[in-house]
Amino acid sequence: MSREDNKSGSKLIPILGFAAVIIAVAIYGFFFLNQEDNTLQGEAEITEVRISSKVPGRIEKFFVQEGDSVRRGDTLAILSAPDVYAKLSQATAAEQGAAAQSNKAQKGARVEQINAAYEMWQKAKVGVDIAQKSFTRVQNLYNKGVTTAQKRDEAEANYNAAVATEKAAKSQYDMAQNGAEREDKEAALAMLNRAKGAVAEVDSYITETYLISPVDGRVSDRFPNVGELVGTGAPIMNVMDLSDKWGTFNVREDRLQNFKIGQTVTAFVPALNKDVQLKIYYMKDLGSYAAWKATKTTGGYDRKTFEVRGHFVENQPDILPGMSLVIKE
Repeated sequence: MSREDNKSGSKLIPILGFAAVIIAVAIYGFFFLNQEDNTLQGEAEITEVRISSKVPGRIEKFFVQEGDSVRRGDTLAILSAPDVYAKLSQATAAEQGAAAQSNKAQKGARVEQINAAYEMWQKAKVGVDIAQKSFTRVQNLYNKGVTTAQKRDEAEANYNAAVATEKAAKSQYDMAQNGAEREDKEAALAMLNRAKGAVAEVDSYITETYLISPVDGRVSDRFPNVGELVGTGAPIMNVMDLSDKWGTFNVREDRLQNFKIGQTVTAFVPALNKDVQLKIYYMKDLGSYAAWKATKTTGGYDRKTFEVRGHFVENQPDILPGMSLVIKE
């Protein structure tokens, strides 16, 4: 063999080796990389309750820190709201005034007023008796022709006036005894009830200055600091409801046939190195804004993504929100 042939053979060996490597990589990619991963990864979620207040105020005191366990009914924080207490004083004063007016209307006139009206009535009755006697005497004299018709008319007018005065005095006495009219009593009572409603409303605002935990759980977030001003409905802290955990997965619709409502699936928790059981209770399209995989270039269709949720079959106190859940299909 010539020296040129040896050189050509030595150059051919690396080329063949490189070509073999390319072919091997292509075969590996075709058979292995083209295969879809059957692993489905999701994460654990938990219900978080947002704690806020109806009234604005400043944070006066916190009773819990982030990470503290709380029970339903525990006081979490207190707000300072002096404006609310000022409104309570105003509402209480209005209630007291309305109560006094209502009592006055229901009770009627005082004893002194009733006695005074009675005395005026008795005085008017005496006046009627005197006027009647005077008129009778003048009438007799007029009948005998002793006095003039004018004197007789004056006596009659005085008598009629005395009778009218007696009737008016009697009406004043009756009114003092009976008190206010029924409509006035009802109006006064309505004003009292309105004032009581205003006090109850302000009391409810004062109750809102005490932030109470509605669930058993753990404080996950605390936003403002002591002394900071918070507005109406502003979040002050979040409490995790440890009794309400679930797992959530985003599943493409071409793999959705593996999941059914009520089905129990097994998921692996890498953080705890154990398997857990979940019962599927929720499946919903994430919508066009969610991730989807286009396949129209191959003559297929766009694969939408669905959210699949499952409750843990058994209580899992060690699982925290955000922990990965892995399902092998």
